[in-house]
Amino acid sequence: MALHQSYNDVLDGNAYDEALVENTHPRGWVNPRAASRYNLVVIGAGTAGEVAAGIAGSLGAKVALVEKNLLGGDCLITGCIPSKSLVRSARAAADVRSAAEFGIRIDGEIEVDFPAVMERMRRVRVEISGEDSIGRFRDEFGVDIFLGAGRFTGPDSIEVDGQKLRFERAIIATGSRPTVPPIEGLEQAGYQTSDSIFALQQLPRRMAVLGAGPIGCELAQAFARLGSEVTLIEAAPRILPLEESDAVTFIEQALMADGVRLLLGARLEKVEMNGAARSLYIEQGGHTIEVDEILVATGRTPNVEGLDCETADIAYDRHRGIEVDDYLRTTNSRVYAVGDVCLPEKYTHAADASSIIATQNALVFGRLRKSRLTIPRCIYTDPELAHVGASMENAAMNAVSLKSFTIDLKDVDRAVIDGEAHGMIRILAKRGSGQIAGATIVARDAGDLICEISALMNGKVGLKKLSRVIHAFPTLAEGIRATGDEFQKARLTPPLKLLTRSFFRLRRTIRR
Repeated sequence: MALHQSYNDVLDGNAYDEALVENTHPRGWVNPRAASRYNLVVIGAGTAGEVAAGIAGSLGAKVALVEKNLLGGDCLITGCIPSKSLVRSARAAADVRSAAEFGIRIDGEIEVDFPAVMERMRRVRVEISGEDSIGRFRDEFGVDIFLGAGRFTGPDSIEVDGQKLRFERAIIATGSRPTVPPIEGLEQAGYQTSDSIFALQQLPRRMAVLGAGPIGCELAQAFARLGSEVTLIEAAPRILPLEESDAVTFIEQALMADGVRLLLGARLEKVEMNGAARSLYIEQGGHTIEVDEILVATGRTPNVEGLDCETADIAYDRHRGIEVDDYLRTTNSRVYAVGDVCLPEKYTHAADASSIIATQNALVFGRLRKSRLTIPRCIYTDPELAHVGASMENAAMNAVSLKSFTIDLKDVDRAVIDGEAHGMIRILAKRGSGQIAGATIVARDAGDLICEISALMNGKVGLKKLSRVIHAFPTLAEGIRATGDEFQKARLTPPLKLLTRSFFRLRRTIRR
């Protein structure tokens, strides 16, 4: 079974990559003989597909899992795991450079061993890949693994590697891929995406990053910290256009402090080769930039090609993906879709959550709804920017009556102690009730902190109760509790303050 072409740029034959392949797509693998009928067939073995197959197998269903590339998908191979490994190494370099601020003196220049950074990333990827291994899903969950490209041949059948898999229910979990814009000369000059960047062996001296969304910002900062001269190009007037503007300001300042050059409101017109370098012509301002590598981070496109969805009466759009209802059913009632191929929230944890919903709905007549999920998100810059639920900007557009309670990290003792007081904690609550509607956190560990807010929202715990929750001191999470204190203070209206003052004045009089 040959490894699919799309991963040729990711793996370079080193020992770690060979071990990764052995776990997730053994070169000598022989597909099993298909059963006469499956309770569930899952196409795509990334996070969403593996969760579905694992749940269904644990329930005792007869399950087939189809994957043309490597089990584990983008999260393991080209997404969360390698990118956060790179971010962690870059953070270590930044921490060493700032050690003098904490009274620690390091003589000489800080040297980044980029090949060692990438070797560590590959080692981490292999260590984690055991959870995504073919052996685990076959032996622990009893899943039939079929390596090859699957396509629908009818409303209740899929073909893979010459075999027909008939099913009672199916789940499409084929994920997404990087979107590459049609820029003159880009294809000829060559470029990197998140699918290929982690195969680099040498650190680029100069790098342009196209797109200032989460991936672009994370990798721009990481490569700058590792020693590249990075220019971040974004057509919108600011980075991270989906996030709250004052929260984004913290990230912009952090990127610039790390040496990232920001070109905002700028459109790349064309790319030309200039010897070994690439010349980028920017329409606004007439800028010309010379770089050694271009990283394209301009969004994701759902993987719907080659599935022959029309054969199974499944509606889809090439840009938005598979059409699903709130139960994650497609227009074919036997087939569901999960993860990046159908969701606007293209996060691993959203894929995981959607897969739980679809599997239960498909196999045990569940009525779980995707719209009832509370899905946080986090951008892993330093500081991180995490968000869940409503924001002031979308609340204003929807005429929702919310009140904002914001704590500057300069007022959180642990942030000051750690030298990381560059950020904020904001919770939005419904006026009067204090019910939490959303939150935005900018802090080094914002991704961990936002989980407490998500739990409070799921449990319908408001700011009044939050103010009574005892947090360990000193912690950043104390800043979350402080928003509850602010809510309690805001409830002391002028008449109530006058009443309490009168009460205590009367007590003093009586005691005399």
